[in-house]
Amino acid sequence: MLNSGRLRLLSLLETLGTVRAVAETLHLSASTVSQQLAVLETETHCRLLERTGRKVRLTPAGLLLARRGREILDQMAEAEAELHALNDEPIGTVRLGAFQSAIYPLAVPAATRLATTHPRLHLELIELEPHESGPALRSGEADVIVTTTDYAGLSWGADLEIIPLGTDPIVVVLPPDHPLTGRTTVNLAACAEETWACDRPRSYMADLTVRLCRESGFEPRVACRFSNYLMLLRHVESGRSITLLPALAITPDHAVATRELSTPVHRNVAIAVRRGTTRRAAVHAVIAALRDHPELPALSAPHQRPGREQGGFGA
Repeated sequence: MLNSGRLRLLSLLETLGTVRAVAETLHLSASTVSQQLAVLETETHCRLLERTGRKVRLTPAGLLLARRGREILDQMAEAEAELHALNDEPIGTVRLGAFQSAIYPLAVPAATRLATTHPRLHLELIELEPHESGPALRSGEADVIVTTTDYAGLSWGADLEIIPLGTDPIVVVLPPDHPLTGRTTVNLAACAEETWACDRPRSYMADLTVRLCRESGFEPRVACRFSNYLMLLRHVESGRSITLLPALAITPDHAVATRELSTPVHRNVAIAVRRGTTRRAAVHAVIAALRDHPELPALSAPHQRPGREQGGFGA
């Protein structure tokens, strides 16, 4: 008889790559994880792991069981939900992962509505950038994610269902008295001498900013790096920098000006779930709440807008 907890450990190991990462994710010791994986090998009578020095990797049998294990865990969750909700009432916990700029305008309003309409449904919000949310969805750490389908680091295979939400433009964020606010759109070449505020290295907006600036013929001079968009906006408000951000990240309480790029750049925003999980009443309710959002000027209807495609980047 396979143990669901040990199956989850194996699935997480395939996603995260190391026993230490699995242990940190589940707040366990590395030795506990290793012991449980050894028990799983005994239970299955198969060699699931190959040890190379201090590291381990999955054997073909381990890979097979890890991937089938995710399907089994999803089916168990679905069966449990059905047993607890024979009257189709959404019930239980749904983990929703969303990138930073979608949390305030999309995820929090959805959670507020669900608390009223389905009080027996517990929605757990997790901030996850696309390079994190895709693996978390496949491993079962998240049940629903708000992400961007332009992120090339995740394969959008038949195991996932995608529900488009809309397109979000990338905008130049300026101090309110900046000379470029006199223009309706901004050519980045006009920003070659500016000082920039940026996200962390190798993050979505940091990589995108560098790439677009280089395409415009210059290297951005970076004054600060913050992982929090609020801090980036505060730095721009102070008049000490400009930045590029998704329009969803800008709210009226920030004393900044925004302008779209003269050659439009956007990202396609979508909900993603593991295929088949929408049959769970709770997951279906979360998707419905995300789609039933208030009108957001930054999020246009889900279609391709003219402009450069953002393959290789997330949100």
